[in-house]
Amino acid sequence: MSIRNHQLDVLIIGAGLSGIGAACHLVREETNKSFAILERRDAIGGTWDLFKYPGVRSDSDMLTFGFGFRPWNGTKVLADGPSIKGYIEETAAEYGVTSRIRFGRRVTSISWSSDEGQWTVRAQAGGDTEVYTARFLIGATGYYDYDAGHRPEFPGEQDFRGQIIHPQFWPEGLDYRGKRVVVIGSGATAITLVPAMAGDAGHVTMLQRSPTYILPVPGADPLATPLARAGLPTGPLYKPGRLRNILIQQSMYKFCRKNPALARRVIAGITRARVGRDIDMKHFTPSYNPWDERLCVVPDGDFFATLRRGEASVVTDHIETFTETGLRTRSGEEIPADIIVTATGLRIQMLGGADVSVDGEKVSTRDALMYKGVLMEGVPNAMFVIGYTNASWTLKADLASEYFCRLLKHMEAEGHDQVVAVAGAGDRDDVSVLGASMRSGYIQRGDAAMPRQGKRMPWQLRNDYYKDARVLRREPVDDPALRFRSSGSAGSGSETVAEAAPTSTAVA
Repeated sequence: MSIRNHQLDVLIIGAGLSGIGAACHLVREETNKSFAILERRDAIGGTWDLFKYPGVRSDSDMLTFGFGFRPWNGTKVLADGPSIKGYIEETAAEYGVTSRIRFGRRVTSISWSSDEGQWTVRAQAGGDTEVYTARFLIGATGYYDYDAGHRPEFPGEQDFRGQIIHPQFWPEGLDYRGKRVVVIGSGATAITLVPAMAGDAGHVTMLQRSPTYILPVPGADPLATPLARAGLPTGPLYKPGRLRNILIQQSMYKFCRKNPALARRVIAGITRARVGRDIDMKHFTPSYNPWDERLCVVPDGDFFATLRRGEASVVTDHIETFTETGLRTRSGEEIPADIIVTATGLRIQMLGGADVSVDGEKVSTRDALMYKGVLMEGVPNAMFVIGYTNASWTLKADLASEYFCRLLKHMEAEGHDQVVAVAGAGDRDDVSVLGASMRSGYIQRGDAAMPRQGKRMPWQLRNDYYKDARVLRREPVDDPALRFRSSGSAGSGSETVAEAAPTSTAVA
């Protein structure tokens, strides 16, 4: 059964942090555009509705992970998953967005017609196929594959008598009290799981192939907490605190990139002070420089405290094989386990894996450049929200949505109904938008799906909030790299561009 829905101005795919934020910006900026959100799940929240593992929390401070336009009023620096989900839901309700969400819609195909000047989106809703049409599209699905995490196959795992669990699909009501748990991995998920499970488990072992940089941060905001205890509002501190934390993030990142040897020594000193003298620092001495992979943060050093108390331990080695009762490493160490958690990472895809085409040709996202990190080369009337890898995701998501609203208003004022970014041959590079220097596993795996960035602006991504804020908020919308079309009627019209640019292929 097929149902055709009414024409929309804007169709948003995804009701997580990015999608709700984009919708709220459409309302806040008074764009006067009709819009709807398609969400494959049955609830708001995206990532924060999907992940249910013990201790799930943000890995960025909430003053920058929250929306710039709506204060995060909690006192925790890193908030738990349910609190973040609640914050997103409350934001959607406050801006009248919730009623615009169509839950249980799995988008399967997305196609653009230049003659019709619109997107046609097909979605599965139970046994029905629904068809939506819209002049503009916002891809706000993030880049995780919600159906499958990254899950290597390990030798002998069929012999293991216990449970093997991936954090992305945590069983409801899992009882791990008194049990021996092995967490495979050393990223943000692993260092969150270890202290969260250690209090009830018999013992937790984190088994890592190689160490990760881990930094402690305050559990509670040092300024907001005293105000909250006194019963005073924390809202007035939101913007100053947000700017403070952005500055700290950017300064730390730049310090680590410019002075890697010194940064290694500083982080090692902080770690040594936290773990104590009885734990071998080989488990916390990565072979790479800080910010070659994303730094992990732990509130009040909870991960280190768990190790000091002996409730958990770290083993740095490779897995030789699973056994009936646990794992054996290449060095021959036997690690007993009742439950093995494979915190081995995420799989990457764009737009939830939906097929995307422009005028009948399938889009190869791997080959397309990103314009200012917001528009995809060769894909008309569409924004794609891709957050920062070196700072809070929401910082870039907010800027992208602000820019898109500026673009919509500009097009309406000038009488344009189509826009597409076009790169020149000299702009092209083969560096992913997730960066060339970042060597995290999920970033390397995502190279096959993620768009490219160019050699120079406006195609180059700088991962610098202050520079991006100037570009996306203040630079004129008119740009030689953008081609605008004023159709007047379907199939006819004229193109306007500040300066002709060589055509390049963004479809395959």
